[in-house]
Amino acid sequence: MSDYIKISLLTPYELGKFNLSHRVVLAPLTRQRSYNNVPQPHAILYYSQRATEGGLLITEATGVSDTAQGYQDTPGIWTKEQVEAWKPIVDAVHAKGGIFFCQIWHVGRVSNSVFQPNGQTPISSTDKPLKPVHNSSYADAAEFTPPRRLRRDEISQIVQDFVLAARNAIEAGFDGVEIHGANGYLIEQFLKDQVNDRTDDYGGSLENRCRFALEIVEAVVNEVGADRVGIRLSPFTDFMEAVDSNPVALGLYMAKALNKFGICYLHMIEPRMKMVLDKCETPHSLQPMRNAFKGSFIASGGYGRENGIKAMSDNHADLISYGRLFLANPDLPKRFELNAPLNKYDRKTFYTSDPVIGYVDYPFLE
Repeated sequence: MSDYIKISLLTPYELGKFNLSHRVVLAPLTRQRSYNNVPQPHAILYYSQRATEGGLLITEATGVSDTAQGYQDTPGIWTKEQVEAWKPIVDAVHAKGGIFFCQIWHVGRVSNSVFQPNGQTPISSTDKPLKPVHNSSYADAAEFTPPRRLRRDEISQIVQDFVLAARNAIEAGFDGVEIHGANGYLIEQFLKDQVNDRTDDYGGSLENRCRFALEIVEAVVNEVGADRVGIRLSPFTDFMEAVDSNPVALGLYMAKALNKFGICYLHMIEPRMKMVLDKCETPHSLQPMRNAFKGSFIASGGYGRENGIKAMSDNHADLISYGRLFLANPDLPKRFELNAPLNKYDRKTFYTSDPVIGYVDYPFLE
C-alpha cells in the first residue's frame, strides 16, 4: 500500500491546542479508592507515576452529583471539598508535563439506593430494572435498585450537573473533561434503544435518543470551551444490558452530530470489547465513525504495542488509550519505546480499596 505510513506510538501529535509527545493515553479506569467520594492523597502518586512530558491522562470516572454514584468510593467533583482534593493530584501530573482530562459521569440505573442521597431511587431514562451482577469482572458483585424514569422537566437539571462538574474540573486545574457516554451508564441509557423506552422527545427515534447526550456536550462546550471537551462512546458494547439494535447507525449519527461542536476528541471503544474485559470476534469496526468525525479520534479496547502501531499507521485512530496495561506498567510509554517486557496485571486487586496494593505498587523498569 503506497500510502501506508509507519507511525510509532512515540510519534508526537497535536491534540487541539495540546502538544502530545506520544500517542499512548491512560484510559479512564475505575479505582474505588476515593473514600467517601473524595479523592485521596494516594492518588497523587498513582497519577504522577503514569504522567510523562506531553502525555495524555484521563482520570477514573468522576461523579457529577450526589445522585451520580453507583460504586463504593468512586470520586466526585460536585463539592468544594472534592475540587480542593483534586488540585494537588492535578498539580503533580502537570509538574511532570502531563496533560490531564477529568472523565465526568453519571451512572444512572447502575446504582443501588445505598449510594443515593437519603436512600432515594436511582434515576434513568427508563424504569426498567437491571439484573444483579455476580462475580462481575468489572467491579464487586452488585444488586441494583430498580430505577425511576426521569421526568422531562428534570432532564435539564442533569445537564446542569455536567456543566457544574466541568466548571469545577477546570477550577481544579484540569486541562479538560471527557464526558462519559459509554459502558451502560446514564448517557448510554438514553442512547440505546434496548434501554430507552421513552415516548417523549428523548426517546424513540435515533435523533431523540441522542438528544440528551448532545445537549450535555453543547452545554459543557459553552461552559469550558470546545477545545477542553472530549466524549467517550461505546455503541457496540452491551455492558450493563445497554444494547442497541443498530450500533453502526448510532455511532455514525453521534460522530457526525458531534462535528458541529468542534470538540477536542472522540474516544470510542472497539466493537471486539463487547463485554468490556473480554475480546470477541466481530465484523464491525470503528472505521466508519473515525472517517465521519472531523476531530481527533482515540481508540480503546484490548490494544497492545504492535496492533496499536498498526491502528495508527492504517489511519484507524490518532491516539490509543490503554487501561489494564497502563495500570500494571506505570512507565508504559517507555516500555513501548524500548519494546521492553510488560508486567502482568492482577485483576483481583483492580477494585480493592487499598491505597497501595494493585494501585501504586506495580514496578517500573529500573
